[in-house]
Amino acid sequence: MLNFISSLRWQDIVDILIVSVIIYRIILLIRGTRAVQMLIGIVVITALYFISRQMDLLTLHWLLKTFLNSIFLIVIIVFQRDIRRVLTQVGKTPFQKQQDILSKDLNEIVKAVTLMAKQRIGALIVMERETGLREYIESGHSLDAKLTRELLVSIFLPGSPIHDGAVVVHNGRIHSAGCLLPLTHQTTLSRRYGTRHRAAVGLSEETDAVVIVVSEETQEISLVENGTIKTYRDEESVAGALHKIFINEDETGYSWRNWLGKANRT
Repeated sequence: MLNFISSLRWQDIVDILIVSVIIYRIILLIRGTRAVQMLIGIVVITALYFISRQMDLLTLHWLLKTFLNSIFLIVIIVFQRDIRRVLTQVGKTPFQKQQDILSKDLNEIVKAVTLMAKQRIGALIVMERETGLREYIESGHSLDAKLTRELLVSIFLPGSPIHDGAVVVHNGRIHSAGCLLPLTHQTTLSRRYGTRHRAAVGLSEETDAVVIVVSEETQEISLVENGTIKTYRDEESVAGALHKIFINEDETGYSWRNWLGKANRT
């Protein structure tokens, strides 16, 4: 054992690490797909090939040998979709992949709030950034669910038992629903704004979170940040405002890189 360790070169260690990372990434990419079952089938056939050779089963051995001689071509044909997907993923930088994920999440939120505004469904959505929101998250119901427009809308339907309060989006997932937020103490806030808007302003005054408010009365969509309310009436303007906050790092200090940094630290 000591002789083996002493004979290792730094190139060998790098080689092992690279191969390990490649195998790990391949496992992540094919996990949960039909490729897993096919790979298991290939492993079984390969095992039978060696068993048939040891037991001198000539016909079976010949059949399996003929099959395995064409295994490279078979793998390419069978896994062509998965290979294409892997190459596409390899072609993207890690930041580009994460930016695509964030853009998709923002699109789900925009679609949800736009639909709720049209249907006069009130909503309060908190998008966490650098400042932790644990004390507010703990006041609600933990979900830890995938962020989809359908789930967001269903949470805020009047008949839903958790439609009161806010939804907190944490690391690209719906972390909690029915959360209680602090009300603002501003006396200059217009009386046209109700409890949802005052709660959104209150939270934005204490944290760096971005809060989205949908008004069932006016059908307006408001973005609240740093105690300031900005109101929008169409999907394009809401999407542009959110992308400017979370993705366009040239125009705001809170870029998508900050969002990703937050995700990597938790």
